[in-house]
Amino acid sequence: MARYTVDIQMRFRDIDGMGHVNNAVYLSYAELARTQFYMKFAARRTLDEIDFILAHVDIDFESQAVWGDQIQVAVWPSKIGTSSFTLSYEITEKRSGRVLARARSVLVSYDYEKKKSKPISADFRALLEKNLEAEHPSGR
Repeated sequence: MARYTVDIQMRFRDIDGMGHVNNAVYLSYAELARTQFYMKFAARRTLDEIDFILAHVDIDFESQAVWGDQIQVAVWPSKIGTSSFTLSYEITEKRSGRVLARARSVLVSYDYEKKKSKPISADFRALLEKNLEAEHPSGR
């Protein structure tokens, strides 16, 4: 699998008064990629089967996207703990390859009935480990 990529259909509402994609929208783009990644590779069929929670997210903006740009998000595991894992994202303009933003999110494997974290399942851990791209010392 390596990096999982998702093409994003930019919507008119993504554009703000400055004429570019609003900064908050990039988190929605990452969320869509994260959800598709997890649903596909953890073999989940419905949203109520998702067994993690978002604990942290950070994002660095590199370049602005404007109407007509083709957005693509790559997502991959970059760190694995006992009950948490980090996904890294690179959001690009597909045609040019220009980096728009880079982000990371920390997700915690979570038991919603018990309302507490739980260890990452062995099968999902194996998938994460197989596709791990370790973080750089700078955190990226």
